[in-house]
Amino acid sequence: MSANARVNATQLAIAELVPPGSRVLDLGCGNGAMLAHLIQVRGCSGYGIEIDDANVQACVKRGVNVIQLNLDEGLSTFEDASFDVVLQIDTLQHLRNAEVMLLETVRVGRLGIVAFPNFAHWPNRLSVLGGRMPVTKRLPYQWFDTPNIRVGTHADLGVLASRNGLLVQDSFGLHDGKVVRLLPNLLAGTSVYTLSR
Repeated sequence: MSANARVNATQLAIAELVPPGSRVLDLGCGNGAMLAHLIQVRGCSGYGIEIDDANVQACVKRGVNVIQLNLDEGLSTFEDASFDVVLQIDTLQHLRNAEVMLLETVRVGRLGIVAFPNFAHWPNRLSVLGGRMPVTKRLPYQWFDTPNIRVGTHADLGVLASRNGLLVQDSFGLHDGKVVRLLPNLLAGTSVYTLSR
């Protein structure tokens, strides 16, 4: 199986944002597929942070360096600019301290890449307009069993970044792995921001 087969279309698009040879910290790295892809295809090095036991074991089996850590406890073990890139892919919506972790992402990394489901995507809006919480490919859970503790929109992250004095290097949407620059808040299932201090 090739490295590309281990990551989905959204992850492949995000991987293209990581400069080759970067030292990467992947927050909430899951089974390590993204970091393994970056190591094999883009010549990167680095660590994943994960809390789930099964995912930590999957990372180890893949040969990905992983640290078992609860992100809600912060990243105080890492010094400023310890990494070239810090990834936060589908993690922000699970965290109680999302704003703090956003700041930690750009403190620990020279560049932060944040991606999360965009709640303002038009199918979600239609679902809410119809009186129901959305269940989609990007938001696959029912309201009562979702692991997400918050929902946000593409526009919301821009406001939060501005409020915290973060520099938005780029922002766009992704839908089925394709970049969406026209009206990403409406037309994209995934929001992507590249941020720095």
